[in-house]
Amino acid sequence: MEDKKPEENTKSPDDNSSQLNEPLEPLLTDLYYPSESDEPVTFITGPTADEGPLTDKQIREWLQVPDATPIEERPEADFWAPVTEEKDWYGEEEKARTETFKQVKATIEQHLTDRQFFRVGETEIDLYLLGRRPDGTRAGLKTMIVET
Repeated sequence: MEDKKPEENTKSPDDNSSQLNEPLEPLLTDLYYPSESDEPVTFITGPTADEGPLTDKQIREWLQVPDATPIEERPEADFWAPVTEEKDWYGEEEKARTETFKQVKATIEQHLTDRQFFRVGETEIDLYLLGRRPDGTRAGLKTMIVET
Protein backbone atom coordinates (compact mmCIF):
# COMPACT_ATOMS: atom_id res chain seq x y z
CA MET A 1 0.00 0.00 0.00
CA GLU A 2 1.30 3.45 -0.88
CA ASP A 3 2.39 5.87 1.81
CA LYS A 4 0.01 8.61 0.79
CA LYS A 5 -2.23 10.81 2.90
CA PRO A 6 -5.87 10.94 1.82
CA GLU A 7 -6.72 13.68 -0.59
CA GLU A 8 -9.75 15.73 0.39
CA ASN A 9 -12.31 16.92 -2.15
CA THR A 10 -10.19 15.63 -5.00
CA LYS A 11 -11.64 15.69 -8.48
CA SER A 12 -10.09 13.20 -10.83
CA PRO A 13 -10.53 12.93 -14.56
CA ASP A 14 -11.45 9.27 -14.11
CA ASP A 15 -15.16 8.55 -14.44
CA ASN A 16 -15.36 6.54 -11.21
CA SER A 17 -14.21 9.46 -9.11
CA SER A 18 -16.45 12.03 -10.74
CA GLN A 19 -19.45 9.68 -10.59
CA LEU A 20 -19.13 9.72 -6.82
CA ASN A 21 -17.73 13.21 -6.21
CA GLU A 22 -20.28 15.08 -8.35
CA PRO A 23 -23.39 13.94 -6.46
CA LEU A 24 -21.61 14.25 -3.10
CA GLU A 25 -20.09 17.70 -3.55
CA PRO A 26 -23.31 19.72 -3.15
CA LEU A 27 -24.44 17.49 -0.27
CA LEU A 28 -21.19 17.94 1.65
CA THR A 29 -21.16 21.73 1.32
CA ASP A 30 -21.70 23.13 4.83
CA LEU A 31 -22.45 19.63 6.20
CA TYR A 32 -21.11 19.12 9.72
CA TYR A 33 -20.91 15.92 11.75
CA PRO A 34 -22.31 16.67 15.21
CA SER A 35 -20.22 16.13 18.35
CA GLU A 36 -18.81 18.38 21.04
CA SER A 37 -17.34 20.30 18.12
CA ASP A 38 -19.26 20.09 14.86
CA GLU A 39 -16.76 19.32 12.10
CA PRO A 40 -17.09 19.33 8.29
CA VAL A 41 -17.49 16.10 6.34
CA THR A 42 -15.18 15.81 3.35
CA PHE A 43 -14.80 13.39 0.43
CA ILE A 44 -11.41 11.69 0.33
CA THR A 45 -9.61 9.39 -2.06
CA GLY A 46 -6.82 7.01 -1.31
CA PRO A 47 -4.49 4.50 -2.88
CA THR A 48 -5.45 1.20 -4.44
CA ALA A 49 -5.32 -1.51 -1.81
CA ASP A 50 -5.20 -5.27 -1.80
CA GLU A 51 -8.40 -7.10 -2.66
CA GLY A 52 -9.27 -7.81 0.97
CA PRO A 53 -10.50 -5.47 3.66
CA LEU A 54 -8.26 -2.69 4.93
CA THR A 55 -6.30 -3.59 8.04
CA ASP A 56 -5.30 -1.43 10.99
CA LYS A 57 -1.71 -1.64 9.75
CA GLN A 58 -2.67 -0.37 6.28
CA ILE A 59 -4.66 2.51 7.79
CA ARG A 60 -1.75 3.38 10.08
CA GLU A 61 0.69 3.42 7.14
CA TRP A 62 -1.63 5.32 4.81
CA LEU A 63 -2.46 8.02 7.33
CA GLN A 64 1.02 8.01 8.88
CA VAL A 65 -0.46 7.43 12.34
CA PRO A 66 2.01 6.79 15.19
CA ASP A 67 1.92 3.34 16.79
CA ALA A 68 0.67 4.83 20.08
CA THR A 69 -2.46 6.26 18.41
CA PRO A 70 -5.43 3.92 18.72
CA ILE A 71 -7.21 2.77 15.57
CA GLU A 72 -10.54 1.05 15.98
CA GLU A 73 -12.69 -0.51 13.28
CA ARG A 74 -16.41 -0.39 14.00
CA PRO A 75 -19.54 -1.38 12.09
CA GLU A 76 -20.53 1.05 9.35
CA ALA A 77 -23.86 1.60 11.12
CA ASP A 78 -21.95 3.32 13.96
CA PHE A 79 -20.92 6.07 11.53
CA TRP A 80 -24.47 6.65 10.26
CA ALA A 81 -26.58 6.22 13.44
CA PRO A 82 -25.82 9.64 15.00
CA VAL A 83 -26.59 11.48 11.76
CA THR A 84 -29.42 9.57 10.07
CA GLU A 85 -31.73 8.89 13.02
CA GLU A 86 -34.10 11.77 13.69
CA LYS A 87 -34.82 12.64 17.32
CA ASP A 88 -38.16 13.95 18.64
CA TRP A 89 -36.57 17.21 19.78
CA TYR A 90 -35.02 18.09 16.40
CA GLY A 91 -35.81 21.49 14.97
CA GLU A 92 -35.92 22.29 11.25
CA GLU A 93 -32.13 22.67 10.96
CA GLU A 94 -31.43 19.26 12.55
CA LYS A 95 -34.14 17.61 10.42
CA ALA A 96 -32.62 19.09 7.26
CA ARG A 97 -29.15 17.87 8.29
CA THR A 98 -30.53 14.38 8.91
CA GLU A 99 -32.13 14.32 5.45
CA THR A 100 -28.86 15.44 3.85
CA PHE A 101 -26.96 12.68 5.65
CA LYS A 102 -29.52 10.14 4.41
CA GLN A 103 -28.82 11.31 0.84
CA VAL A 104 -25.05 11.08 1.44
CA LYS A 105 -25.50 7.55 2.81
CA ALA A 106 -27.54 6.46 -0.23
CA THR A 107 -24.90 7.92 -2.58
CA ILE A 108 -22.05 6.18 -0.75
CA GLU A 109 -23.94 2.87 -0.75
CA GLN A 110 -24.60 3.21 -4.49
CA HIS A 111 -20.98 3.94 -5.46
CA LEU A 112 -18.72 2.20 -2.94
CA THR A 113 -18.42 -1.48 -2.05
CA ASP A 114 -16.51 -3.13 0.81
CA ARG A 115 -17.14 -0.19 3.12
CA GLN A 116 -15.32 0.02 6.46
CA PHE A 117 -15.52 2.50 9.30
CA PHE A 118 -12.41 3.46 11.30
CA ARG A 119 -11.95 5.72 14.33
CA VAL A 120 -8.42 7.08 14.70
CA GLY A 121 -7.24 8.78 17.87
CA GLU A 122 -8.54 9.67 21.32
CA THR A 123 -10.53 12.73 22.40
CA GLU A 124 -10.14 14.34 18.96
CA ILE A 125 -11.06 11.32 16.85
CA ASP A 126 -10.80 11.22 13.07
CA LEU A 127 -13.59 9.21 11.46
CA TYR A 128 -13.02 7.48 8.12
CA LEU A 129 -15.77 5.70 6.21
CA LEU A 130 -13.92 4.10 3.32
CA GLY A 131 -15.02 1.90 0.47
CA ARG A 132 -13.80 0.59 -2.84
CA ARG A 133 -14.63 2.22 -6.17
CA PRO A 134 -15.05 0.01 -9.26
CA ASP A 135 -11.44 0.78 -10.30
CA GLY A 136 -10.16 -0.62 -6.97
CA THR A 137 -9.12 2.67 -5.39
CA ARG A 138 -10.35 3.66 -1.97
CA ALA A 139 -12.62 6.63 -1.41
CA GLY A 140 -15.04 7.78 1.22
CA LEU A 141 -15.76 10.31 3.91
CA LYS A 142 -13.63 11.89 6.59
CA THR A 143 -14.62 13.98 9.57
CA MET A 144 -13.65 14.45 13.20
CA ILE A 145 -15.47 14.24 16.50
CA VAL A 146 -14.50 15.43 19.96
CA GLU A 147 -15.24 13.14 22.90
CA THR A 148 -14.19 14.32 26.36
